[in-house]
Amino acid sequence: MWSRLVTPCWRGRRYRVPIMKPMLHTRWQSMELIVSRDGREIDRVCATDIERLIVVYRDRGDTPGDLAYAVLQTHEHDLLFPPESGIAGRVHFERQLFWSERRCVYWAPLAKAALPRNLCTGVWILRLSKPAFVRLPRDELRPVIAQWPLEGPQLWDERKNERIARARPFGALRPVTSSPSSTL
Repeated sequence: MWSRLVTPCWRGRRYRVPIMKPMLHTRWQSMELIVSRDGREIDRVCATDIERLIVVYRDRGDTPGDLAYAVLQTHEHDLLFPPESGIAGRVHFERQLFWSERRCVYWAPLAKAALPRNLCTGVWILRLSKPAFVRLPRDELRPVIAQWPLEGPQLWDERKNERIARARPFGALRPVTSSPSSTL
């Protein structure tokens, strides 16, 4: 019995593996964020060039899995990252000191942070709300982002602590402080 991953090609007694969607991956290397596809580097962003990161979330944005896409803004470009690129892990769990010092992580709900149609993949009615990885000139996406309701600057841990504080009885009446001494 043949595996579903490998199908026989009877003529030449060779086996062919179905072509899979290219895997996009991000990683930190020194002070640069590397973007690679199928193990080959396709883009690189210096950490000092990062002006702002916008996390566009679905639902309430309580978990890293709620990421719809991310927009990384530099001095000259805007980079769109789909959730499968791993950008959520690079922001929420790696280099936390870097992100907390920069205070450049902002949040926007997916329902109010729509991208232009040409940036979303798919055909007409089946168009997806998440983009493919792309680097855009600064002026192309900035007018659209200016209309989004941004929350922040706020790290994921700070956002989680605020959600917990609001869930407590009378939590909405007390101010939430984000200092390290107030963490639970």
